[in-house]
Amino acid sequence: MNDDTPNGTEDRRADSERSKGSAAWNRRGMLQAAGVTALGAGLAGIGAVPAAAKPWKDKKSKKAKKDKGRSEEGIVRGELAFPASGAFTIVQFNDTQDSHTTDVRTTELQNAVLDDAKPDFVVINGDVIDGGPKTVTEVKQAINNVVLPMEQRQIPWALTFGNHDEDSTGKTGFDEADMIDFISQYRYNLNTTGADVTGTSNQVVTVSSSTGDDDAFAIWLLDSGRYAPKEIAGQSLEGYPNWDWLRFDQIEWYARASRALEERAGRLVPGLVFQHIALHEHRMMWYSSIDFRGESAHPAAKKKHSIVGERNENECPGPFNSGMFNAMLARGDVQGLFVGHDHINTYSGNYFGIELGYSPSTGFGPYGLPGEKRNQLRGARVFTLEEGVDGVYTGSEVRFARNYGIDISPAAQRGTPAEFPEYVK
Repeated sequence: MNDDTPNGTEDRRADSERSKGSAAWNRRGMLQAAGVTALGAGLAGIGAVPAAAKPWKDKKSKKAKKDKGRSEEGIVRGELAFPASGAFTIVQFNDTQDSHTTDVRTTELQNAVLDDAKPDFVVINGDVIDGGPKTVTEVKQAINNVVLPMEQRQIPWALTFGNHDEDSTGKTGFDEADMIDFISQYRYNLNTTGADVTGTSNQVVTVSSSTGDDDAFAIWLLDSGRYAPKEIAGQSLEGYPNWDWLRFDQIEWYARASRALEERAGRLVPGLVFQHIALHEHRMMWYSSIDFRGESAHPAAKKKHSIVGERNENECPGPFNSGMFNAMLARGDVQGLFVGHDHINTYSGNYFGIELGYSPSTGFGPYGLPGEKRNQLRGARVFTLEEGVDGVYTGSEVRFARNYGIDISPAAQRGTPAEFPEYVK
């Protein structure tokens, strides 16, 4: 959400202040001190600003691990498949965002959803942890707390990164490359180092058909970044959103990998995209307009775009429109793109043939609704796929903690770190 939003404003302002201390650890390839960014590097060919190095590549390669199932750049095959029934379920947990003393109700909610939905795959879609950990051990404990429910049930899982995942890096020296290296020890984790583009672990995990090894569906996992730089090409970004955005090389990679999947399958491979930070099109859909943002426009937009769910805060994309939606329209394979980041939004809708949606905060640690309603919208989103159906993706729904009888009172309920599996150090 934006800082002018009435709900959660102080929480998000505090988030922004904490981010300033971790600017040196931002993995988006920005040379902030010099005011030069990856965008500037892309403009160098036309004389806009001097070309910049891409320091994220150096950081990414220092801990490169052997990628499981990786057959092409950022494409992971052979890990997931439709069962004989043809039904496949995905669970999206979002913003578990806590320290090593994760609120016990976060785990309780995860357990309840996993036992109810019995998913075939789980994605923790960014802000897996917050800036609370003070040591490497505490970072590992914070991650372990929220991935253990899947490991215990032997459910394949992966994560994307959000803006808070490196907030503790300035204190611990443990960055996202280290996190990927750490979670590679978990038996059911499907993260790889990913494509050689901006960010960490950009990848697509394919779901094979029930009758062979051909790609029947694609699960895209993108790193939407952390925080915007303070300036670009000598111009301040003051007054613009503080958050990050997908870079051009990430969009290029998506298109390239999408074409590779199509060439191998002999057809478009339908899929879903998961990334942490919303697109500008999420907001456009709510109003069915680029310019007008009055609530009087929403009833018509709701009907036009089949919008369901709540919007309790402004969408908070980055300062620039990444072009991802346009790329998905052009390719024609993505059925939907789902985000988190804005904890108290739960809506989804059909925006010109592509579903755009939110999953609310799964974690009980970060901000929620005001006052006594703080934890009313804690939840997860459950997706259903049917192999024999056109487009494969058949829909999703949000499942709330309150529906499972979980205590949603506003006071925090701090937990103790869970034990690591014996195979994780």
